[in-house]
Amino acid sequence: MSRSSLVAGVGVGLGLGVATVALAAGIRAVLTRQAAVARRRIGKPLGEDSLDADRVWRRRLDGRPLELLVLGDSVAAGLGALRRKETLGGRLAKGLARGTGRPVDLRTGAVVGAESSDLAVQLDGLSADYAPHVAVIIVGGNDVTHRVPVAVSTQHLRDAILRLRQRGAEVVVGTCPDLGALRPVPQPLRRLISSMSRRLAAAQTEAARAAGARPVDLRRAVGALFFDDPDAMFSMDRFHPSPLGYRRTAEALLPDVQRAAEAALSSRRPSTIR
Repeated sequence: MSRSSLVAGVGVGLGLGVATVALAAGIRAVLTRQAAVARRRIGKPLGEDSLDADRVWRRRLDGRPLELLVLGDSVAAGLGALRRKETLGGRLAKGLARGTGRPVDLRTGAVVGAESSDLAVQLDGLSADYAPHVAVIIVGGNDVTHRVPVAVSTQHLRDAILRLRQRGAEVVVGTCPDLGALRPVPQPLRRLISSMSRRLAAAQTEAARAAGARPVDLRRAVGALFFDDPDAMFSMDRFHPSPLGYRRTAEALLPDVQRAAEAALSSRRPSTIR
């Protein structure tokens, strides 16, 4: 290759590199503006405090209460529900009591705004002798919006599952919902976070199974309902589920929660808390 050809080639390469960097910077700027638009549209009309649904549900049923623990983010906490029985935890507790014929003692450690890294803090807040029969985890949406690497997010999830298993709990994981259903988020940002949330959900499924938990793919189970009827499935902020959204989500989780409870009751393995 002649010197002139080499110089010309380098010049073209540098030009393409500069153009690529400029394009990437432009895309980032567009997505940043769209994220700001989405935050303004969604706002915080629901506040940041979910309803306290912790209690013994169906107390009049026979037998000692099953211990049900719910960890994770605002969906797990039930933000957007209008009454305690409409929260995710309340619906799961009622359904589990109906299925097993036993009272269910619900404890919610989930926190609005939590990421997967916050699961450790939620577990740290439990007393050392607390040994739930079933733990349900729903987390991941905030990991996507805050651009937490998938490997980091799933490692926190795995660690939480293993800690719960050490307490003798059967664990059910509701994977990250498809954030492409969030209409207040403009395009192309919505397509991007949809792809990111699907990727995280797939990784959560693998991590949950490897750690001994039961994953439930919420995108497949209820995602179409949120896409097709957002006015009914989302609450007033168009971001968190409505009472109907929580009902459908609980219905998707309950079969695995029921099986987890039966496994916990039949195994009666001793706690290995350290």
